Amino acid sequence: MSDGEAPGQGDATSRPRERGGRLLRSALIVMALAVLGSLGGVAATSLWPTTVQTQHFEASVRVSPSFLKANTVHNPTVFGDIDLQFAGPLPAPGIESRVQVREEITELFSTGRVDVSRLAPDGEELRRAMRTGVGTLALKFVAGVVGTQLLVVGLWLVGRSSQPWRASAGLVTAATLIAVGVPAAGAAATYRAENYATFTATSLLGTVRQNSGMFTDIQGQAQAATPYVQNLLALSDALHGEFISAEAQQEPAARFLLVSDVHGMDYYALMEQIIADEDITAVIDTGDLVNFGTVAEGEMAGIFQSIEDLGVPYLFVRGNHDAVSLTDESILRRMARIPNVILLEPTAATYVEAQVNGVRISGFNDWRFFGAHGEIDFGQQQRDAADRYAAGTAGNLPPDILLSHQPYALRPLETGAVKVNGHMHSASLEDNHITVGTFTGGGLVNHFQVPETEDEETAGELTGQPYAFDILSFAPDCSVQRLTRYTYRNLVLCRPQFDNVSVVNGARLADPAEEERSCGPEQGTTQRVIEPAEAAG
Repeated sequence: MSDGEAPGQGDATSRPRERGGRLLRSALIVMALAVLGSLGGVAATSLWPTTVQTQHFEASVRVSPSFLKANTVHNPTVFGDIDLQFAGPLPAPGIESRVQVREEITELFSTGRVDVSRLAPDGEELRRAMRTGVGTLALKFVAGVVGTQLLVVGLWLVGRSSQPWRASAGLVTAATLIAVGVPAAGAAATYRAENYATFTATSLLGTVRQNSGMFTDIQGQAQAATPYVQNLLALSDALHGEFISAEAQQEPAARFLLVSDVHGMDYYALMEQIIADEDITAVIDTGDLVNFGTVAEGEMAGIFQSIEDLGVPYLFVRGNHDAVSLTDESILRRMARIPNVILLEPTAATYVEAQVNGVRISGFNDWRFFGAHGEIDFGQQQRDAADRYAAGTAGNLPPDILLSHQPYALRPLETGAVKVNGHMHSASLEDNHITVGTFTGGGLVNHFQVPETEDEETAGELTGQPYAFDILSFAPDCSVQRLTRYTYRNLVLCRPQFDNVSVVNGARLADPAEEERSCGPEQGTTQRVIEPAEAAG
């Protein structure tokens, strides 16, 4: 106390400052707890997302962690994003909803034609699902807020000699009211019908909405493309009729249609016409029949029924998009129910040799799966698949056509004539190794890309990978006769564009077959399970 200062005067002056300091400190603590609690609430909804269901759809819902998605209901899909943006009086936390079709809807797809109106939920069903989802999401958010705050305060109190529980409870309560009340008020004020501002769809979804009806009849568009492809076929016939030797023009013993990477698009009407026009003996499919590895997707697209309707043998090896786990064989089991399908590896390490008009064909599956991630050595996985095939077929005659989805797995293996793979979505040829392009341009998921530059002729146009298929012919002596390759574009938009037709002399692909062999229609189609020679003996 200084000279001349009245007793107690210093204490009286410092008390308001101390109270003010305590109040400011408490306010800062409350705000910090509110922020941490909010982050905990967001984390809780992400770690334990809320599942909302209607009859045909389900959605996994969480509070968006991104400030850029405030006032927005964000719906990411594999075809692009859908954003519903609101212009409310208060900022509201963003909501992310991952929507997918439920597998239980497969009974709607007996013919491959989908009545979209039957899928759309009615207003009451949608409102009921939204009420349930919002309530559950709010409870998880509040639990995350309170749990985070209690954890932080509890850690702060650990080791203290005095435990100010009453003050701590007050701070947690105030912080909870702020952390929950502010976003709740913002959401209630913003997510209202009268505040709905804009609808934005990106990527393929945006293009579809601008081109109404573009994908309403995939099968019909495949049929509409048939005359164009028929012209390509006629052009190739004229080419090899003019320039290929008379010996190479003798009637083929077998003609194989090579396709790959259908990726869920029912273009089998076009395939059926190619089979009829070109007198195809059998179809060889090197995999990626669907996109997401489920039977439901194939049923929805009508693919399985369309394969059966082709009326010729359909030889198949699985691709990396045809399963959802390392042990998932559901696509293989569904394909096995189709009478004309021949699976060359119907289950793991069981190999089948098909003989079609005397031509020997075998192959093996790609045992990767859709969504595979983590520290997986895919190169080693392919080498292991090749080693299993080699061990499982040891001592047997090499096939004339050896198949797999992945090109790399085929490299160390021997074949009597050619190797065939897909996967790359781009046709190529290296010695006797045929990489088949994608029959459907990669399907809806993979085909379309946003043009980097646009001009008046391409503005709004979809660009993507060419559609492609090959026809591989064998001569009566079982040698490769010729390979005819086709690529074209823009069938979905009904503006087909010719890319290329090429005819490759079979003598450039493979050596002549061993002597005294003969191939022809009289030999028909057979199949057998391959056993190593030592096991067979």
